[in-house]
Amino acid sequence: MYAPRTTPWPLVALFTAGYLAPYLLPTTVGRLERGLDLTPTQAGGVGSLLLLSSATAGFLLASRVERTGARTLARFGLVLAAVGYGGAALTASVPAVVAGAVVGGFGSGTATTVAATRIAAEKDPHRASTLGLLSVSALAGAVYLTVPHLPGHGLTLAAIALTALAVWPLTAGLPGGTAGTAGTAGPAAVGSAEADGSGAGRLPYRRSGMVLAGAMLLWSLAQNALWGVSGRIGVGQAHLSEPTVGVVFAVALGAGLLGVLGAGALGSRLGRALPIGGGTVVIACCIALSASATGLGSFAFGEIAWNTFYPVVLSYLIGLAASLDARGRWAVLVGSASSLGTAAGPLTGSVLSAQAGFPVMGAVLAVGLLLVAVPMTGVALHAGGRALLPGAVRRRGGHPAAVVAATTGTPSGVVPEVGAPEQPVVEIALDGAAVPARAAYDTAAATRAPGGV
Repeated sequence: MYAPRTTPWPLVALFTAGYLAPYLLPTTVGRLERGLDLTPTQAGGVGSLLLLSSATAGFLLASRVERTGARTLARFGLVLAAVGYGGAALTASVPAVVAGAVVGGFGSGTATTVAATRIAAEKDPHRASTLGLLSVSALAGAVYLTVPHLPGHGLTLAAIALTALAVWPLTAGLPGGTAGTAGTAGPAAVGSAEADGSGAGRLPYRRSGMVLAGAMLLWSLAQNALWGVSGRIGVGQAHLSEPTVGVVFAVALGAGLLGVLGAGALGSRLGRALPIGGGTVVIACCIALSASATGLGSFAFGEIAWNTFYPVVLSYLIGLAASLDARGRWAVLVGSASSLGTAAGPLTGSVLSAQAGFPVMGAVLAVGLLLVAVPMTGVALHAGGRALLPGAVRRRGGHPAAVVAATTGTPSGVVPEVGAPEQPVVEIALDGAAVPARAAYDTAAATRAPGGV
């Protein structure tokens, strides 16, 4: 029997602190535009700089979490987030706000990097990422219900800074250095190191990882191109008030909670390919609808449906990236590539909408998502999971057993990775062959007396 699963609350809290800035992007950009008299493109540029800084942190720190220590890096990121976002919230100087957003973005990216690395070492990374998405969706929804009723350009930035401060005490539960990380790493991480043949090891699934990283960059760009201008669509094209748009966003994020709960309950029953590919197709339709909305009904339906499926697909993508390498390297690198797309999203959405209008922008993004769904689904089919069934015999190729394991929710780390080297077969020679004694075996029938011939 397996030990009861424990909830990694420090990782969930750190995940929430790192992901909150992208979730609050529409209201952050809108507040900067109105509060600092920026053009839509300028405000979108500030949002892109924030997210670009976050992505940079992921690329720089992906290989340093174990060596430096998860606790040390997490606290460093939370301090940067609190100082950067807090400073930007307290000043009306545009250069100071931009600098604070960049510093805070690096802090968010650092927190996300640590969370992604440690989540990949969990026995059930999909469950941990699902809890993180639930937490950040709930918190962002509360902010969207509160902020529209209060004045000021820095309220969302202040909310992110306060979240970073609140998460700080929970980092005490994270490992503090290389020795602690190695000692607390899950069986999957140990198995990965053994499969590689060394503690460092080379990246497994290199081709699949690179394809997934490139696809995630474009996938996130399309999502955040719309998300960054959704507030302007609601106010300018759908003719809604800012509080009404805030309520729509809050309800949409609440629907996202239901979506994440559904993904958590569904688990790996359908594998990863169907939720990722089919979910992306649904998201593309929702984006086209939301971008062409001219009233409350179409705008609300598009945003709510989109936010219901977005975290579902994202949770499976995070789980897929984590399954490629139990040490978390692909999870961080794919997440950083996603952050690059997220960073380019607000500026891309602003430029496309300014040049062609919101409906055309939505159609372009939808077509792009349909194209990106193909390679992501291919990676999910090719690398469906990292563990075989407990006790399964690993034959050369191993694909049938790997596919079965990917669809049964098998706990990771119980047997070698799909990509692990073949184990040698040792033949044991016997002194002599067993000679069957036919007379010693007979049918189980009452035809002879005991001891009879």
